[in-house]
Amino acid sequence: MLNKILGCLYGQALGDAFAMPAQVHPDDTERCFGWLDSWHSAPDDHIVHAGLPAGRITDDSEQAFSIAQGVIDAGGVTLEAAVSGLTAWYDRVDGDNSPYVGPSTRRGMNALKAGEDPRATGLWGDTNGAPMRIAPIGLLHPGDIEGAVAAAVTVCMPTHFTQPAVSGAAAVAAAVAMAMVEGSSLDSVIAAGLRGAELGAEHGRRWFGCSVVFKIEQALAIASGDDDVGAKLRRIFDEVGATLNVPETVGAAFGILALAGGDPKETAILAANLSGDADTIGAIACAMAGGFAGFGAIPAEDVAVLENDAVFQEYGVRAIAAGLLTLIQKSERIA
Repeated sequence: MLNKILGCLYGQALGDAFAMPAQVHPDDTERCFGWLDSWHSAPDDHIVHAGLPAGRITDDSEQAFSIAQGVIDAGGVTLEAAVSGLTAWYDRVDGDNSPYVGPSTRRGMNALKAGEDPRATGLWGDTNGAPMRIAPIGLLHPGDIEGAVAAAVTVCMPTHFTQPAVSGAAAVAAAVAMAMVEGSSLDSVIAAGLRGAELGAEHGRRWFGCSVVFKIEQALAIASGDDDVGAKLRRIFDEVGATLNVPETVGAAFGILALAGGDPKETAILAANLSGDADTIGAIACAMAGGFAGFGAIPAEDVAVLENDAVFQEYGVRAIAAGLLTLIQKSERIA
């Protein structure tokens, strides 16, 4: 179980940091790197990450780790734990002045800091901050799709309590929960994600756009087609989308996961070459892949790159993994 927890957490960081330098459009990524299959710093003209060194994690992983620590400190998933984890991260990065804070997260955090009710501060949050940081919550519910979805709903509430955001986060949490089951197949992990998306769509404020389920199925159909990998990636970019829109982000992440066969490093490479919001798509897809394949499936040289990153070091990821394992074991004893 610890192998899968570490696989998910390190997978999250791998997809995030490896895809971090990718440009917004795949033509620009190809122009900069060719086929992006090794570690790079962000180009000087990067619209978001200019100046970040190779191997640097971003807010995707930082928020996931901080929320996980908040839950560990609280002894379980609660609304207060979610607020605590988010606030700790926001203060840590000086969120009011950070260029890396997403619009929905910033709006929600400002409302929370103003003393508003955390059950209402996320009613306008529709971007992909919720699914990008939810994977550790899925780890706490091995094989329990409904439990993972219920916990995801709680964690979404402070900043991203719209229907698409909750549906997307629930899809990821449910997939990770199924990935925790020893011997689970990639098909069962993806099926759990689709079920999680359906259940999650029953929660949150109704919002614009197509369903998360539709975009996941669209991406899976492309991934299973006869085109070569490059053509499939371009179709996912053009047809599914790779923006901050939740159905696009989550749909693309599941498509990448399927296209890579659940291998964490291959998932990271494909996410980077997809481009768009590549670090977020990579973080989500690789968290699922890492939980499915386990820590041992992540190459040692890539683990070393992550562990050499100063920001990654600050979060004590191995200690977080141990804390999550303790919570799982406690829950199993109670059950």
